[in-house]
Amino acid sequence: MIKLDKFLYEDFDRLINWISDERFMYQFSGPVFKFPLNHRQLENYITSLNRKVYRVRHLPDNVIIGHAEINNINYEHKTARLARILIGDENYRSKGLGELLIKLLLKIGFNELKLHRIDLGVFDFNKSAIKCYEKCGFKKEGLLRESFKFKDEYWSVYNMSILKHEWKGD
Repeated sequence: MIKLDKFLYEDFDRLINWISDERFMYQFSGPVFKFPLNHRQLENYITSLNRKVYRVRHLPDNVIIGHAEINNINYEHKTARLARILIGDENYRSKGLGELLIKLLLKIGFNELKLHRIDLGVFDFNKSAIKCYEKCGFKKEGLLRESFKFKDEYWSVYNMSILKHEWKGD
């Protein structure tokens, strides 16, 4: 139903258009990008090492609907982190595609990259994402209380992880 392709220069404008405001961008990327998102930031982003960046393609209608990343890949310790997960096209949200996306990323991480552990961070108010990650087998490890600052607000983030032996791969 979905496929991951390499995120390319031709995808920049689509991702920029999905990022509607500064708050949404911070929720999507944390401090990695500064609003407004632009080509220069994305050029630096895709050329950095230790990161696999994907565009998400909805196969039945061949439309690019999202974005995802596996980063901080450590082959010695067999660990990595999922980041910047987004179903950007609002017409495709709340249809279970986020869960399919996470499962594909786990398949890449555990089967192709031969990882032992994959983790991620999610803001505590993002209840739908937390529910999705838990359905995919992630477990909360702890809450980093008020560890990110957005304007005058402090945001707390859960660290969640899944180990290879916990994963129910397809």
